[in-house]
Amino acid sequence: MGIENETIVNDKDPQVITALARGLSVLRCFRQGDRFLGNQEIAERTGLPKATVSRLTQTLTVLGYLDRSKRFNQYSLGAAVLSLGYSMLGNMDILKSARPLMQELADNSEASVSLAARDGLHMVYLENCVASANMIALRIDVGARTRIANTAMGRALLCGLPKDDRDVLIAQIRKATPKGEWAQIKAGIEQGAIDYQERGLCFSLGDWRENVNSIAVPLTHADGSVQALNCGGPAWQLSAEKLENDIGPRLVEIGRRLENI
Repeated sequence: MGIENETIVNDKDPQVITALARGLSVLRCFRQGDRFLGNQEIAERTGLPKATVSRLTQTLTVLGYLDRSKRFNQYSLGAAVLSLGYSMLGNMDILKSARPLMQELADNSEASVSLAARDGLHMVYLENCVASANMIALRIDVGARTRIANTAMGRALLCGLPKDDRDVLIAQIRKATPKGEWAQIKAGIEQGAIDYQERGLCFSLGDWRENVNSIAVPLTHADGSVQALNCGGPAWQLSAEKLENDIGPRLVEIGRRLENI
């Protein structure tokens, strides 16, 4: 499809509406911090012809999903996008059940506890609870994204997926990963599978960010969807031993309580 849209779409599938997929790829190419984008930059990010992008941005503007600045002749995300996200979060029963449990663990561990779901080759944060007394806890906004490939929550998601789905996703990650980085990514995914089998947890010890450690567990819901529950913080505060022996069992228990919701 395009550079920013990592979801693999078969344009030859008769059930796929290509125009709709392209319009969504325009919306998805806006990153955090992007105030305005012009048609040229959108075309570069999506891989779509500029003429196609011009028609798409005009349509999305009419529908309220983009706002056009006459002064700059560029576009920003419109209020309708936020409305969709708000409706989605408001209808997720898991969040109502998860928040108090996540906040309790965050306060007890003086760490950050997050719930995330898959978005292409990334995980998108649905909720993030931080210890109220910890000023240096990881404060990540809802809607922020992080890679599946090198994070504890991404590895946990992979462990929770059915084998066929997991194999497809790993193949997509490999295709999108520079050759020089794949060996390290592959080793991390394989170690995540071993850790999950032996301990019921997946780890990221400085793999996502230097000097940041985290653990995660997969959450499999009644409808078969899989999310991930994560706890992380500065390495000096959350050693691998503390994560595994202290916080880990509590995270696993929370995961069990939230499954099948």
